[in-house]
Amino acid sequence: MDGTLSQNDLSHVVETDRKHIWHHLTQHKPLETNDPRIIIEGKGMRVWDQKGKEHLDAVSGGVWTVNVGYGRESIAKAVHDQILKLPYFAGSAGSIPGSLFAEKLLEKMPGQTRLYYCNSGSEANEKAFKMVRQIAHKKYGGKKHKILYRDRDYHGTTIACLSAGGQDERGAQYGPYTPGFVRVPHCLEYRAAEQGAPVENYGEWAADQIEQVILQEGPDTIGALCLEPVTAGGGVITPPEGYWQRVQEICTKYEILLHIDEVVCGVGRTGEWFGYQHYGIKPDFVTMAKGVASGYAAIACLTTTEEVFEMFKDNTDDPLNYFRDISTFGGCTAGPAAALENMRIIEDEGLLANCTAMGDYMLERLNELQDKHKVIGQVRGKGLFLGAELVSDLEARTPMDEKLVQAVVGDCMGQGVIIGATNRSLPGYNNTLCFSPALIASKDDIDEIVTAVDGALGRVFA
Repeated sequence: MDGTLSQNDLSHVVETDRKHIWHHLTQHKPLETNDPRIIIEGKGMRVWDQKGKEHLDAVSGGVWTVNVGYGRESIAKAVHDQILKLPYFAGSAGSIPGSLFAEKLLEKMPGQTRLYYCNSGSEANEKAFKMVRQIAHKKYGGKKHKILYRDRDYHGTTIACLSAGGQDERGAQYGPYTPGFVRVPHCLEYRAAEQGAPVENYGEWAADQIEQVILQEGPDTIGALCLEPVTAGGGVITPPEGYWQRVQEICTKYEILLHIDEVVCGVGRTGEWFGYQHYGIKPDFVTMAKGVASGYAAIACLTTTEEVFEMFKDNTDDPLNYFRDISTFGGCTAGPAAALENMRIIEDEGLLANCTAMGDYMLERLNELQDKHKVIGQVRGKGLFLGAELVSDLEARTPMDEKLVQAVVGDCMGQGVIIGATNRSLPGYNNTLCFSPALIASKDDIDEIVTAVDGALGRVFA
């Protein structure tokens, strides 16, 4: 750690943090008697706190964001140079990095031709929802306005995004919600018995449940279906075989726009540029945020097809016939400047291939842990985006008490390894350990993470 700030210097920072900062996702009562954690510095896969303790970060900044690791001077330089030249101009005009990043990104997304800049994943999803609603009014007299979302999926923190959120604890106490959002069942095969699902062809069955909801609501009322390619905070759920093909067929059959939320999976996390690209999907909207610039600048994007774009300029005599929306910080130039350099690093260092190779290795190591520790009910994931669901009864698949799950996370933290877990998301099912190390991870890094989890499981469940 850089020695510029001494422990004495940081005591003021700690006390000021305790006095003034309202931390995310945090119950603050314990911080009245315990110091808040201040992360001081990061390099590669590691971060240091105010006590100088080193941690291996297995969750890429806590929420699967810092995909290329810490300390990337070239990204910092790209941002520095750009904001000296032009830090900002409203998105009603263009910018050099905005134009160049759009070109580079869309080259990797066949079928997607237009990019709308904004500043967070929540906001990107809101833009898609608004487009769907405007299309409903333009083409269908306002009727085809409903948006389907999936149980366990998460799309952001705004009221509309919580209305489209399948994690009931995330949305608890924030209602009433925005009308017109309708839930469809999850596709977690490990929990198929709880759904009364058949043993065979579960993927097709799970997709067919979406069609049943469409028929109940009326196909002429459904404008879009919003899904994560791999469910993230809802338990790291990889789609079962046959699921996505059937979903695509259903959307085509009922003329429903398909919105893929890539806020977590996008820009390399699963070993492809985007999670949906594993499954042959042709989305109408794709939203992304976290990995776009690896957290080096705030940026989010919504991409869409030329067909959707054309619907917003087909009648210039109508003063309402365009997307009457703006995102203030969508006009920041630091985001696309950082995103361009972030993408160059991923390409030049072969990080998609490394993500796939290290993801396979980590999955193998976690499966070894499953054989050793009977509290691991299932290991699942894609690329360096993995989860281990903990259970108290292996045969009955009883979810582990979340306090014990958090005890595993805490034990790993004590060892200097930061892992995650489903948290305040699913009542009774906050029982999945979550892993998303940076795409630069090595076998040694993976071994250190798995060794820490091994030791934690042994102690917590001794």
